Amino acid sequence: MMEVELKLSINPKFKDALVRHPLFSGKGASKPHEQTVSDTYFDTPDLQLRQSDIGLRVRRVNGGWVQNIKSGGTVHGGLHARNEWESPVNGALPELGRLRDVVDDKAIRRHVRDAAAKKNGLAPVFTTNVKRTAWELHPAEGEHIECALDQGRVECGGKNTPINEFELELKSGDPVHLFDLALALQKDIPLQIASKSKADRGYALLDPTAPAAIKATRLELKPAMSVEQAFQEIAFNTLAHIQDNADGVAERHDVESLHQMRVGMRRLRSALSMYKRLLRLPADLQQELDWLATELGDARDWDVLAGSTLPAVAQDLPDPTEIDSVQGAAKAKAGEHHVAAAAAVGSPRYTHLMLAVSRWVQAAGWQDDEEMMNESANRLAQPVTKFARATLKRDQRRLRARADGLSEATPEARHRVRIAAKKTRYAAEFFGSLFSPGKVQPYIKSLTGLQDELGFLNDATVADRLLSDLPAAQPDLTANVGFVRGFLAARTTNDDRTIIRLWKRFERIGIPR
Repeated sequence: MMEVELKLSINPKFKDALVRHPLFSGKGASKPHEQTVSDTYFDTPDLQLRQSDIGLRVRRVNGGWVQNIKSGGTVHGGLHARNEWESPVNGALPELGRLRDVVDDKAIRRHVRDAAAKKNGLAPVFTTNVKRTAWELHPAEGEHIECALDQGRVECGGKNTPINEFELELKSGDPVHLFDLALALQKDIPLQIASKSKADRGYALLDPTAPAAIKATRLELKPAMSVEQAFQEIAFNTLAHIQDNADGVAERHDVESLHQMRVGMRRLRSALSMYKRLLRLPADLQQELDWLATELGDARDWDVLAGSTLPAVAQDLPDPTEIDSVQGAAKAKAGEHHVAAAAAVGSPRYTHLMLAVSRWVQAAGWQDDEEMMNESANRLAQPVTKFARATLKRDQRRLRARADGLSEATPEARHRVRIAAKKTRYAAEFFGSLFSPGKVQPYIKSLTGLQDELGFLNDATVADRLLSDLPAAQPDLTANVGFVRGFLAARTTNDDRTIIRLWKRFERIGIPR
């Protein structure tokens, strides 16, 4: 069966407020009951099951034992959907002989048996122990939601991490109602979207290295999809890209996580722009996206200045220490903006935004816009391939128009070319699975090279703007800041030949088919 659930994290001090919330005491709600739940996760020493995206655990609950296998699935806007199979067992160890009776996927059965047959076979790798407060909701006829508040720990080899998680699992009905319930609760209780499962946290304890920033996963669109279905897949992909990096921004102030989160935001906004003739995000959500983009953008601009632009300048100087004072001031500003970005991503405002946008995508909320639907409903129902080709052609025309006279273009004009190249690249990546890889990859690679080179020039322009603000707070930096600004201005005038060469290379590559 397919397990569909929305995972949220909660501060333990709000436990009573959650359990006693009016939503859980009205008609259609059962009384909460408590359980002690202990899970032991099994894998091979080299984590073969994890690498195959399979989770195997044995759970002890209510004096009995249950074997559980999960595999595959998707995460759509925080909504986890995975294949799940359960069967009773006689004790604390897996009983693989029961797989044939419950697991209808031959490949999963084979992977688990192969893992068990390895030299050291399957063994416990970590455990979870939680107190679970659970209850049932039946908000309407045919709707069944199982709620569970889990508080406890994941334990592995002497290390542990806390669990404070609230799960909404859809047993029957429309997944949109999971978002509705979460949004209603979030008005009173500062819940946050939990992108990591208990298994993710357990495996993280096995790896002492800090989690890496997460890039966008490749989209797999099908030619049979409608234009509307393709948008939902694209939007969910960008939302996952954003949310996957939220912990790195909020908890670790990680530079690369912030960069990837900002890229995810840009991809989402690019997708909305690409579809603007067919659907539109409600104005209040658009305003909130703009707020988040500003918080991330300010931090990223200072990161680039402190971590890339100024070190590159220092390398070209006879005495790199000459601009140490400027670098120090830029790093301090970057740190301040990381604190602000972390506060934004860790706030109820961010959680509400992500839940609301995810709900809008899940529910195809644009269909409520009657005025726009009168114009676009038929086009949204068309197969996506034709729309994809038309989009790439339109983007190509826009890019060519903006690149006219590129060699003599002003910094502002080059910035517009860079934005057009970026949007064209995102569109090619979104729709890449619909076309021949041999055509798509060279097209994207060429666009990336052009965008990167123009990005270097844009970094210099942004650097000049940021540097101009530093002396106001630190007058002693005036001379060194003036030197760096002059150095950057002189260097950017020498990049014309590279840009023209990259542009000509791009012009020779046709639109993917």
